[in-house]
Amino acid sequence: MISIEQRNHRKGGLFLLTGLVFFCIPILASFNSFSLEESIRRAGELRVVTQQTPTNYFQTDGDPAGFEYELAKSYADYLGVQLKLIIAPNLQGMYESLRLQDAHIAAAGLTRTPEREALFAFGPTYLRSATHLIYRSDDGFTPPTSLQDLPPEQLRVVAHSSHAEQLHAFKESYGPLSWQESDDEDVLDLMDAVNRGDLTYTLIDSIALETNHTFYPRIRSAFTLTSDEPIAWMLKRRDNGGLEHSLAAFFQRPETQALLETLKSTYVRHNDRLNMVDNLTFQTHLRNRLPALQPWFEEAAQQTDTSWPLLAAIGYQESHWNPRAVSPTGVRGIMMLTRGTARQMGVKKRTDPKQSIFGGARYFRRSHTRIPARISEPDRTWLALAAYNVGFGHLEDARILTQRAGKDPDRWDDVAEHLPLLTQARWYKTVKNGYARGHEPVLYVTNIQRYLKQMKLESRRQAAQSEYVEIESELPTQMPIRMPSTL
Repeated sequence: MISIEQRNHRKGGLFLLTGLVFFCIPILASFNSFSLEESIRRAGELRVVTQQTPTNYFQTDGDPAGFEYELAKSYADYLGVQLKLIIAPNLQGMYESLRLQDAHIAAAGLTRTPEREALFAFGPTYLRSATHLIYRSDDGFTPPTSLQDLPPEQLRVVAHSSHAEQLHAFKESYGPLSWQESDDEDVLDLMDAVNRGDLTYTLIDSIALETNHTFYPRIRSAFTLTSDEPIAWMLKRRDNGGLEHSLAAFFQRPETQALLETLKSTYVRHNDRLNMVDNLTFQTHLRNRLPALQPWFEEAAQQTDTSWPLLAAIGYQESHWNPRAVSPTGVRGIMMLTRGTARQMGVKKRTDPKQSIFGGARYFRRSHTRIPARISEPDRTWLALAAYNVGFGHLEDARILTQRAGKDPDRWDDVAEHLPLLTQARWYKTVKNGYARGHEPVLYVTNIQRYLKQMKLESRRQAAQSEYVEIESELPTQMPIRMPSTL
């Protein structure tokens, strides 16, 4: 039996408990709004889901890089935690990772669309991009001027992408339109298919078009479907634990804004720099920069049994012979060595030109000796240069793809045809080391070959000029001067 006193006491306790709950709800809700950020700090780990692409994330000789990687790493540093990347096979995989709380953030150049906003929250806009319909430029081909001009079933886009959402919206507003959606291809796969002529049209954002246009020279934009679409990181719609506030503060920092500008020039507009061989600039640097460095190139070449012009050409491709050159990915110096490579090669100060040149020479020699001895020159050197640029593992993957295609994996020209396949999921998923920016080592080797040719021509010119001066000094002052036959 319960006494009245006991009842009243229990009833009073119930009222007190109820009052405390209602009083604490706003406090608990406020605490919960910041709990995820605090739990990230306490756990010491920020989990970010992304995809392997030329702008998102990739590895070069074991070193991570990419626009989204660099930005996510900066945010992890801002929080004082480690960055853990989760690599999703496709867009749907990213969505699921975020829904299942495997990841705190999805960072992959994601367009902020109404359909996505219905399911997810977004951080601040950090890029804007237009959507283009692209086609292969051929003689006599007249591109369409609107989606309504497209023949049936000649347009294919990535499934679950913002481009697919745009097509559905267009169809609802303007009427019949047919297209295909692919779960097995990414944007680069479709861009490559258009460039080869296997696909007539696809949609691509302006950032991807600008980043990769050098690799697909026949690609043209027929028209712009949308403009100034916002790109942002994606979060859980509810219970994102104050990350929206934290990201707003992070992106407002002057340091983050400066980093964004650097990342744009590095990852979005880097290909023009990589592919450009500016003869005038090169000739100027030959006269003004190389002479001070040449003795170290020659000494390093002698120690490593390498050609000094080759080492000099590598140095020019890497830094334009600028000892203070620095990239956002952490490589620096004449030979642009990573911290890990510098440590392995015994380089204590990467911006010291002599140390950098000697370290780069040793690293190239190591790459060269890893190439099978049966491969003859110059193919062995070109393959070693590709490994120097993209990493030995990725080079081996390209050689495997070359062999599968019935071509010669020991011949540089054949391997160069297959290195770009490492940008496409249907190929890089079949090899050990996965995605790589396979176009870049091809351009890298091509540029170095051009620099070597120009250095050889300059050497001949100087030798001929020296012969001319010597002959002139031995001739009588009134005697007509003849140019040497070597000129």
